[in-house]
Amino acid sequence: MSYIPFPDISSDIFSIDLGFFTFVLRWYALAYIVGLIAGWRLVLRALATPRLWSTTAPPANPEQIERLLTWVIIGVILGGRMGYVLFYQPAFFAANPGQILRVWEGGMSFHGGFLGVIFAGMIFCRRENIPMLPMADLMAMVAPIGLFLGRIANFINAELWGRATTMPWGVAFPGEAAQTCPPLINAVCARHPSQLYEAALEGALLFCLLAYVVWRKGWLDHPGKSMGLFIAGYGLARFFVEFFRQPDAQFATDTNPIGYVLRAGLLGITMGQLLTLPMILIGLWFILRARPA
Repeated sequence: MSYIPFPDISSDIFSIDLGFFTFVLRWYALAYIVGLIAGWRLVLRALATPRLWSTTAPPANPEQIERLLTWVIIGVILGGRMGYVLFYQPAFFAANPGQILRVWEGGMSFHGGFLGVIFAGMIFCRRENIPMLPMADLMAMVAPIGLFLGRIANFINAELWGRATTMPWGVAFPGEAAQTCPPLINAVCARHPSQLYEAALEGALLFCLLAYVVWRKGWLDHPGKSMGLFIAGYGLARFFVEFFRQPDAQFATDTNPIGYVLRAGLLGITMGQLLTLPMILIGLWFILRARPA
């Protein structure tokens, strides 16, 4: 069986021993930092481009966008962590509440982070008297940047890997991914690099689609339409990749190795797919109802 060996990349970029504690910069943290800064700069560029606002005025000024960045950071971290706690391991964290704050040990949910950003953005827009849908369109336009970088960081960290495969592009991940190899694949456990599939679909492809409709088709003049494309596009991409992604351990059993949370005979749906179905429907609703400003 041909496969791709996992590249020897440390999850830590560098560390500095400061005596009283050690500062460590990890790839996942860098993905958050670069994604937020790149998104902030691109939003500022969109606000300063008059042709994108032919029938409506820009919803905010640069100073407000800088303040919004802080709210987004808080929403991503709190929402992502609480989403993971509530959606994926509620029993464990109910028994170990002290583990909830240990975000540096991993455990973030996109769906939770997405809800966190929505609530943070709504509160901010109310405080600043900013129209919500145009601001949501701007945030949706740049969100795939962070998704792309985050999934690349997931790959480097050898986490959230895919199901076992005999395809030649399968990757031999180290650690638990190799130790939990299905019995039909004995020599080397190659798995789908599902992190890269997600980076390509919900990151690169979705960013290109949003950039096209915003910068070439003038969708910012239809409040809510770009946001709808992002929500539905992410939902479709995640639903598809779930067919190749290894289910979370807490859902997989000997009789349910795929980790279905809803099951009818041979058919089933995973937690990731279940959480994306409302996103697809909501996104399509926003696209269909969008009207020129």
